[in-house]
Amino acid sequence: MSIPVSLTSIPNSLLDRDPFLTGLLNQVTVSEKDDYLKQLRDGAAKWVRHSVIPNTREEEWRFTDLSSLKQVTFNNNVETFHGTSLQRNDLNDFVLPEVSQRLVFVNGVYSPDLSNTENLPSGLIVGNLDVLSSEIVGEYLAQAEGAKEVFTALNTAALNDVAVVWVGKNVVVEKPIHLLFISVSGESATISQPRVLVVAESNSQVTLIEEYIASSQNEGVYFTNSVTEIWVNENAQVSHNRVVREGAAAFHIGKTAVTQARYSRYSCNAVTVGGKISRDNLEILQTGEQTETTLNGLTVIPDNQLADTHSALSLNHPDGVSKQLHKCIIGDRAHGVFNGKIFVPKLAQLTNANT
Repeated sequence: MSIPVSLTSIPNSLLDRDPFLTGLLNQVTVSEKDDYLKQLRDGAAKWVRHSVIPNTREEEWRFTDLSSLKQVTFNNNVETFHGTSLQRNDLNDFVLPEVSQRLVFVNGVYSPDLSNTENLPSGLIVGNLDVLSSEIVGEYLAQAEGAKEVFTALNTAALNDVAVVWVGKNVVVEKPIHLLFISVSGESATISQPRVLVVAESNSQVTLIEEYIASSQNEGVYFTNSVTEIWVNENAQVSHNRVVREGAAAFHIGKTAVTQARYSRYSCNAVTVGGKISRDNLEILQTGEQTETTLNGLTVIPDNQLADTHSALSLNHPDGVSKQLHKCIIGDRAHGVFNGKIFVPKLAQLTNANT
């Protein structure tokens, strides 16, 4: 379900309900080249304006208090984002030898100089929004279920660019693709809202490494609000590794929305080892029979950190198989939260779901 283009039915009295969210929206600056995204952004922004930040009275957030996030004044200044001076040698500690293609975003802004999209196999497209037409992007971008969740809508309202991985029909990508999102300190607390779109067409295979890190000099407060949409078409296979290594004072809220067609296979290895508060929302929607889903998670946090993982699997068709395992290593006064839900309606006969 996509964000509605027109939300005129919402009374004005219900808008701007949360000053914190309104303040974040007022900072949004979009590029002129993205005019075709305007309706999508406007609809999402209006939805955010009539939403509020979740609190501990809500069942889904009762163990995760975001009051400290609301106390921070964030700066979304585009000049600050483009003012970073990272060089290729600054990435030496983060370069993975097994990877040939790499997309790098610094404070949410695509950096072609730090990325490597050369020598792509035939049928593989890796880059930012410039590599796809608006018609193709519109078929998938912000079309996954859960688009009206407040942080997802906030991300959509700020859309400037997207990390794109498009795997054509029958294409098998031999080496992993690295999506690296780096946060660099500014003079004030900053917010970045990365977006990822992955489409694996029928009979294709790809491995992704999606990684969020702080630069070596970043010890300040910042907020990463990420959304990743993955479409696994018929008989396709996506292996997804998601690593969160944010700074100790950082806030990280991430949403991964996966749509699986029949006979498709999706696996995720999610690792969280940083951030003052981190929240990982993983949602799987099965749209055809005989899918396979494997979810593995590891949380390692010390001090006063809090890491919250929520997963929701909607297995709506017969013969689906899912396996899920999540482990936490908690030190000092840190808190780890895991909440996993599996929805299996009556029509989904012979489903095998293990948590």
